[in-house]
Amino acid sequence: MLKSITAGYKKSYVGYTNNIKQRLKKHNSNTGAKSTKGYKWILIYKRYFKTKNEAMTYEYRLKNDKRKRLKLLKNENFNSLTL
Repeated sequence: MLKSITAGYKKSYVGYTNNIKQRLKKHNSNTGAKSTKGYKWILIYKRYFKTKNEAMTYEYRLKNDKRKRLKLLKNENFNSLTL
């Protein structure tokens, strides 16, 4: 899960990838997902899965569970990572 560090914006982004460093670099260079363009991001939560299907299922649940996303945003210090 990414959090926007662009001043004045409170946004989060959830997605899956098999190369987290490259994906974050793309988002920060405006070549990532459409909804991330124009913002700078930091990684605040990551989780590993054995299969793509497991990752996509979790991504779908996290995207639709606003309470869990807010909880992760509030607890970002325990898992914050900048690449």
